[in-house]
Formats: sequence, C-alpha cells, structure tokens
Amino acid sequence: MELESYFDFLAPDDIRVKGTRIGIEIILYEYIHRAQSPEAIAARYPSLTLEQVYATITYYLHNREAINAYLEDWLEHGRRMREEQERNPPPVVVKLRALAAQRQQAEAQAT
Repeated sequence: MELESYFDFLAPDDIRVKGTRIGIEIILYEYIHRAQSPEAIAARYPSLTLEQVYATITYYLHNREAINAYLEDWLEHGRRMREEQERNPPPVVVKLRALAAQRQQAEAQAT
C-alpha cells in the first residue's frame, strides 16, 4: 500500500486523512507542537485509527520540507483569521464584552 493512499489531497492546502474530515495538520500539530504520542492522538480523535496516525507521521517524515511549509501556511492562516475576528468581532461577542465591562464597572463601584 502506498503511503499517499491514506490521504485525500483535496487542494494544495487541504490534505485530509482518507475517510475522515480530519486534516493532517491536526494530527501533526498534536504530534509536533504538543508532543503527543500517536496513541494519545488516536485516543483523542476516535474517527482515526492508530494506523492512520502513524501513516500521517510517516508521510510528514518522508516529506518534511513540504509539510513544514504546509503547516506554516496553516498556522499563519489561523493567526490572520484570529486577527480579523478581533478587528471585526461577531455581534454576540461585542454584546458579551459590553456586559462584562458593565459587570466589572458595577463591581468596582460596589467596593
């Protein structure tokens, strides 16, 4: 079985574990940045088998340079989206922040 057969290559920036909606970036973030074992990753994501987790890690090890670029793009996209959301928060977030500020102000006046 070829290693690539474990994945669906939907786009250059979207590689998913075949038969799941889980992108390889999820597994690799847990493995690389959170130092999780393959067994812990498989336990955390019940739709994955241990074999799929190991296949993803092996794919990364065989394609380290390209996958590191893939992961950097994913992390950068997440950072940009968080910044955008902070600049333009959804109405519910604006309302919750206003309520929290009112509560803090009321508590400060009570003391």
